[in-house]
Amino acid sequence: MCGIHGVISTVAIPSISQELRNLLSNRGPDHLGQVSRELPFENGDSVIYLNFTSTVLALRGDHIAKQPLESSATGSVLCWNGEAWRIDGQPINSNNDGELILAKLDAIDAPSHEDRESHILNVLRSIDGPFAFLFYDTQIKRLYFGRDRLGRRSLLFNEAEDGNSISFSSIADVPATGWKEVEALGISCLNLETRIVTPHGLKLDSRTIKYDWAPSGGDDMVSSIGNFNMTMPPPEHKLDFDSSTVELVKHWLCESLKLRVLDIPEPPNPLSDKDIRVAVLFSGGLDSTTLARLAHDLVPANQGIDLINVAFQNPRQNSVDKTIPNLNAADNYEACPDRKTGRKAFAELKATCPSRYWRFIAVNISFEEAMSHKSRVISLMYPHNTEMDLSIAYALYFSARGIGYAYIDSCEWEPAPPYVTSPARVLLSGLGADELFGGYTRHEIAFKLGGYERLLEELKLDIGRIGQRNLGRDDRVMAHWGKEVRHPYLDEEFVRFAVSSPVWEKCDFQNKFHPAVIDPAKRVLRLMADKLGLSGIAREKKRAIQFGARTANIESTTGKRRGTTLVTA
Repeated sequence: MCGIHGVISTVAIPSISQELRNLLSNRGPDHLGQVSRELPFENGDSVIYLNFTSTVLALRGDHIAKQPLESSATGSVLCWNGEAWRIDGQPINSNNDGELILAKLDAIDAPSHEDRESHILNVLRSIDGPFAFLFYDTQIKRLYFGRDRLGRRSLLFNEAEDGNSISFSSIADVPATGWKEVEALGISCLNLETRIVTPHGLKLDSRTIKYDWAPSGGDDMVSSIGNFNMTMPPPEHKLDFDSSTVELVKHWLCESLKLRVLDIPEPPNPLSDKDIRVAVLFSGGLDSTTLARLAHDLVPANQGIDLINVAFQNPRQNSVDKTIPNLNAADNYEACPDRKTGRKAFAELKATCPSRYWRFIAVNISFEEAMSHKSRVISLMYPHNTEMDLSIAYALYFSARGIGYAYIDSCEWEPAPPYVTSPARVLLSGLGADELFGGYTRHEIAFKLGGYERLLEELKLDIGRIGQRNLGRDDRVMAHWGKEVRHPYLDEEFVRFAVSSPVWEKCDFQNKFHPAVIDPAKRVLRLMADKLGLSGIAREKKRAIQFGARTANIESTTGKRRGTTLVTA
């Protein structure tokens, strides 16, 4: 994880503000570097100035790869924020991925601009993983930028009103105005050899050329990753414990997790005598608990795993709780739905995997504390700006901070457990499972309204728009604490497997009743969880994070404020 920033301008570029410098350093606390370039225009009567800033959170390789990365041969510059898990289908294990990518981008001295650009596009298209990047190629004087196919890393841009400059950043400067998200639809390119002629002189040509992630794809291609299987089910079908897909899901999910939980360097200045490098954003639901269970099979036995569970004090809900006899202050948090399921799932993990050092971190956020961070959360999630955004951002922001009460031996509430900060710099998120395997209520509704044909269209739509939704917001909010969130369910190979699988091997709304009382939504994941020893979790209902943690409408006295309402500071 890194913070990246770049400015392209026809006038001299001032230093970035101290506030923005701090915001970028929060994302990458291990290193901050800056690089400048000047590009004369033809007869030398004007210059384009380029300034690049990068901060680094070092999680790959055996050293800190200082950014921005510079080519010693050509002077080209790469600002890299992300993780290349595979290049050309081959896993990248111990090497630093940013250095490897720059070497590949610089690999050839092409005979023409077209050949050079084709090489650059091919390298970028060959990368699997979450990333955002800026790449200035000195050979053809072009700036390439973009976000991965699923938009898992943030990149914003801001065009100056006077037309003299364009800025890019992982996070918006404060005050945050005029910034927009770079769409995760492909690779964009600025040709820095051209200018726009205006009555006020030559201006920066900010017109971009856009190249798709997949050069070609049919109607069933989703997110430039794979073709969605639109096959209708046979008349008789049943998804059960012995279905081959159950083991295939486990195999591909474990392959995804191997890349994300192994070879993580020990955090500098560890906050605990226990070696903990991975934490799970832990609601106690099916998706996050399954990740924790499978991570146990992969993480070295001498390392612990933190389970971070967040609960909020919601004044509106508190007024309801006060009507319950013998309720004390701690119960405001313990009554949160995600806290209840979290403790049950913690107990199930301890029983199933007793050799693992599990630590359940109960993050309790009072209404006053949430409000004291409100302006910061609004700034981080910008340009997203609705009540729905804020309610989700609160939960992710405080979860990523990882400060709470630690439970190790006891799964039940205790009056004075130790207050700790998780040292883990890698956070696992269960996001993506609902889209891939039919976990949302709208999927069941689609089936009721139009059978498998309607369900297939809904699933295909959900997966196809993941990159245009909220992952950039989530990245900005959580990376603020110097943590990197990783999404095992959104690994390209896992997504490719899931979208190519027939719908009746993922969910089973036609056969709602199951002898083992396994719900039809995400049934394949529920069957797998049951086989892994998580029988209780396999039967848990889906719950959105803002309701499970009680951040929804946290400031509303009625609870009827619409999610689309714009936030106010």
